[in-house]
Amino acid sequence: MKLSSAFIRIVFVLIVALGLVSCAGRKTAVRDFDGDDESTADAEVKTGVKPIADNQVAVIEIQDFGTIVLELYPNIAPQMVERFKKLVAEGFYDGTTFHRVNAASGLIQGGDPLSKDNNPDNDGTGDSPYPNVPAEFSDVPYERGTVGAARKGAAPAFGEQPGLTEAEARDTANCQFFITLKRQPEFDEDYTVFGKVIAGINNAEVIMRAPVQPETEAPDYRVVIKSITLQPRSEFLSGP
Repeated sequence: MKLSSAFIRIVFVLIVALGLVSCAGRKTAVRDFDGDDESTADAEVKTGVKPIADNQVAVIEIQDFGTIVLELYPNIAPQMVERFKKLVAEGFYDGTTFHRVNAASGLIQGGDPLSKDNNPDNDGTGDSPYPNVPAEFSDVPYERGTVGAARKGAAPAFGEQPGLTEAEARDTANCQFFITLKRQPEFDEDYTVFGKVIAGINNAEVIMRAPVQPETEAPDYRVVIKSITLQPRSEFLSGP
């Protein structure tokens, strides 16, 4: 018997409610590639610039969990917004998942093409076919609903794998993105902000509280992005 999306969502929310106590207390890493970071004090940071929304928004359709609508800030992060819109237009994100959730950190992350397969071990390691995007740090704070570009963290050399300094790691944003669902000051001026949730944030919070596999940030239930499309911002807001 095929279950309706509404029924699946209700069951999921009940599971979340029952599992929240055990999951919320686990503090886990907030990066896909964790390492000993050097100071980012010398990174170039755009300051005093108010975000100006693009005339298009990104509408994320999520299987069983409705939509999340993102406004984009090309005046803050022009290269990351250009990359994101290019990948959206190509259908790159269709069928990927929100592969990483952390209720304690207030974070969900998605956009990895490797999350389309059934191997959770490679989730978080994939990129698009295009070159990495340089850091576009700003003093726009990471608050509830902020959208950031995921990147690698500094890491020492391991075997035949070369190491990565913090300066090098800053320029490794590519295709993955994350949404913060509570204030995260430790991300400020350290990850590229390129948008914000303007609708569907409650759906994002349901995803954030998903039960996870033991000692991981991988949801027990595959949270599939059916599609991301670009639509006129005017259809979602009455103001400018």
